[in-house]
Amino acid sequence: MSVLPEIVEEVRRWIEKAENDFRNAEYVMRMERDCPYDTVCYHCQQCVEKYLKALLIYRSVDFPRTHDIIVLFNMLKNTDSSKLDIGIIQPLNRYSIEARYPGHWDPIGREEAENAITAARSFRVVARKILDKLSV
Repeated sequence: MSVLPEIVEEVRRWIEKAENDFRNAEYVMRMERDCPYDTVCYHCQQCVEKYLKALLIYRSVDFPRTHDIIVLFNMLKNTDSSKLDIGIIQPLNRYSIEARYPGHWDPIGREEAENAITAARSFRVVARKILDKLSV
């Protein structure tokens, strides 16, 4: 599949932002005291969201302005992205709201944050394999 250079560059920019979110989540998780687990979960959700948008750009699929990773994932259904598993990322979807804003949410603890990092890492590996064809 031949991809225009401007598409490759746009995908690279989304990957860079996704990687920043992932590194941020891993770094914050190492805090020994008062770790903001909600922030860790938010950055994991953001990592996946940005990888999904990179994949959609790569596949030339227009997407709406949304933070809903389920909506974005479902937009990939008609592309060759069968190696991606919605079950891995679905738990992250709520963090786009609950981890950023005050509300009557259940508290987010260490185990939940660790699960979020595991989910983001797993999704990231598969997404990067798909996007490696671009030499990004």
